[in-house]
Amino acid sequence: MALSQRNRRVTMTGSRVVWICLVVGVVGWSVPTVGDRAGAVQWETQEEKEFRLKQQAKGGLFQRWAFDQDHPNQTPAGFLEMAVGKGRPVAWTVQTSMNAPSPPNVVTVSADCDVKSCYHLLIAQELNYEYPDLSVRFRGSQGIGGIVFGVRDAEHFYATLVDLATSTARVIRMMEGNEQVLAQTAVSLKNTDWHSLRAQRNTIISKDFIEMFVDGVLVLSVEDQTLGLGQVGLLAGGRAVLSFDLFHAAPLFSHRPLSAPPAY
Repeated sequence: MALSQRNRRVTMTGSRVVWICLVVGVVGWSVPTVGDRAGAVQWETQEEKEFRLKQQAKGGLFQRWAFDQDHPNQTPAGFLEMAVGKGRPVAWTVQTSMNAPSPPNVVTVSADCDVKSCYHLLIAQELNYEYPDLSVRFRGSQGIGGIVFGVRDAEHFYATLVDLATSTARVIRMMEGNEQVLAQTAVSLKNTDWHSLRAQRNTIISKDFIEMFVDGVLVLSVEDQTLGLGQVGLLAGGRAVLSFDLFHAAPLFSHRPLSAPPAY
């Protein structure tokens, strides 16, 4: 009997040791950062993070827009246009495109921004995400196209964008109307008419990070926690002639375990 109890205690202790090692390994992992901005990140408390997670994705968890039920030459239903900086007014309109990833309709925009921090946004109304997973297909020969999230207004948002003229990918943060480049890199776009763009804002062990994928390849990862809950949408900038199709939005939740590990 004594031997059996001793063996049980050893087994339980060994399980705890394994769990502690796993936790230490996770805590030791970090997300790449850019420059010295990591020291400026404002950390959320556990209570703040859980509260904001409960607020996200009001209006439904999973959203998909193919624009095929919208009327041509009109702004797609459920979206709001927003101008950022100085630039000529533009219109986001639904057009017919039979070679689209999801025919027959796409949403198009022709922007004419020739100054810095001039963008045109198309925002999904009444949807808020703290940690979104967003993707879209886009086509264009010039200009800047991207995804926006954490949108509070025209002066506060994140964006992952691709400059087609320079084949450059960027993650930016607009704060009080001032554009800050959090990360950028050159990208090799696939030889195809339609490209894919994906943006994720995720959290793990009290760290928030943004990841950007272009044509299925992870190109940028940056840590930032300045902005939180906000709306999502599409972006156009520069002298752009762009089309978008199959815009998806879904919430990402914390990687933290839902309950404490068992003690055996």
